Amino acid sequence: MSIYVGNLSYKVTDNDLNEVFADYGTVKRVHIPTDRDTGRPRGFAFVEMETDAEEDAAITALDGAEWMSREIKVNKAKPPEKRRTFSGERRQNRY
Repeated sequence: MSIYVGNLSYKVTDNDLNEVFADYGTVKRVHIPTDRDTGRPRGFAFVEMETDAEEDAAITALDGAEWMSREIKVNKAKPPEKRRTFSGERRQNRY
């Protein structure tokens, strides 16, 4: 599973997130989605950690915390929803 981290500063980097979440366990992966048109970060990210216990500890400690002058939202990521394409077929979103 992975963690959703919202309300992030647009200046946040993979290294910033790695550093913060490493306090709660081993970070396997960090992904910061960017806007297709501008290439600018979209203000949220996904973090994958080694174990569910590590993820739970990070969520408990960081949800609602102030970081980089913002109150961040941290919770379990929901699975991507299937969306319809213009042709009507279903397709799964990827982050």
